[in-house]
Amino acid sequence: MANKVLKIEYEEFASLDELEAQDKALAEAAIEAIKGSYAPYSKFNVGAAVRMSDGTIFTGANQENAAYPSGLCAERTAMFYAHAHNGGERMCSIAVAASQNGVLCASPATPCGDCRQVMAEFQTEGGKPMSVLLVGGAKIWKYPNVESLLPFIFDSL
Repeated sequence: MANKVLKIEYEEFASLDELEAQDKALAEAAIEAIKGSYAPYSKFNVGAAVRMSDGTIFTGANQENAAYPSGLCAERTAMFYAHAHNGGERMCSIAVAASQNGVLCASPATPCGDCRQVMAEFQTEGGKPMSVLLVGGAKIWKYPNVESLLPFIFDSL
């Protein structure tokens, strides 16, 4: 038997102004995308933005439905939209932001397991790491790749 240690590294920023211009633009797009959220039940509004290898940004927002679980998370909404309209470009980065009662959550909201797996598949398809930016009002976390959020990615097919 061997004991193993899993180490996850990420960067933490105190504000959008600390981000590189490209990441700041993506984070702002995710915050803006919150406006497209339909969350009458949870009141938890989420926006996501995906940057493609050509610089194009696609956004999405969470969509709830009374016939739970028929809704869809912001991350998957943005990624599926980006993939359907990408023109062969790969996904380089995704940003996620959430608000409650119209106020950006202080701590970043983390993607659910389903969204993490979809991120992993698009990262694998792209052949390069896809960075993940989780945006909160008091702090922002930047992960260099999807494995940082989903170690042991399912890719056995």
